[in-house]
Amino acid sequence: MESLSISYMKKIKKCLNCDSYTLSDVCDECGGETVVPDPPKFSPEDKYGEYRRRQKKLKGVEDG
Repeated sequence: MESLSISYMKKIKKCLNCDSYTLSDVCDECGGETVVPDPPKFSPEDKYGEYRRRQKKLKGVEDG
């Protein structure tokens, strides 16, 4: 079994509907969509940082 590469390993995913964890693309419990809950990697050359900060600022204004 040592011939299997590490890149074959799947990442754990979280269901958006019921917050359960699975390895599949579809939740085993409710059939909802799953996503990888890891945050994006940090990069000093963040292409979308300006947009994310602007959206966060607008969202904060709406929340009060």
